[in-house]
Amino acid sequence: MMVDCRDLPSESNCSLMIEGTADEVVRAAVQHAVDAHGHEDTPELREGISGSLREVTEAPTNEGAFVQLIEFRTDKERLAEGQAAMDRYEAEIGSAHTVRWAVMGADRDTPDTYVQIVEFPSYGQAMANSGHPATRALSEQLRKLTDGEPVFRNLDVVQARAS
Repeated sequence: MMVDCRDLPSESNCSLMIEGTADEVVRAAVQHAVDAHGHEDTPELREGISGSLREVTEAPTNEGAFVQLIEFRTDKERLAEGQAAMDRYEAEIGSAHTVRWAVMGADRDTPDTYVQIVEFPSYGQAMANSGHPATRALSEQLRKLTDGEPVFRNLDVVQARAS
């Protein structure tokens, strides 16, 4: 759980965020409210802080990470073949796999067009992943399932936010 001073009215524009178990967060937040904001440790203060607790949200990626966008065209049947190839690849590459997360979306406005977004901790780790023999073999398989060459966008993450 977390509490974020930016979510609460404050004359000092405090930016402290505290996360942990609910009990830990309430205890630390009460101490902070007393020490930094001059509140009294009352049942009302504890109740107010408890009521402002929320689940921890994390940015989908971190500054300094590397994201690759891959746009390609294929039909649904070949897409299913590609997804099966990806499943086999993930089993084959095992712990050498440096992808943190990946999302694939179908373009609503252009039939049979897809975009895959893949995040790596860093550019170097992305290149290590790309250089692995299993990744090269997968790329060859996937290219046979697409219409034309995929379009790659290589992005260094300069900002990431969770809402």
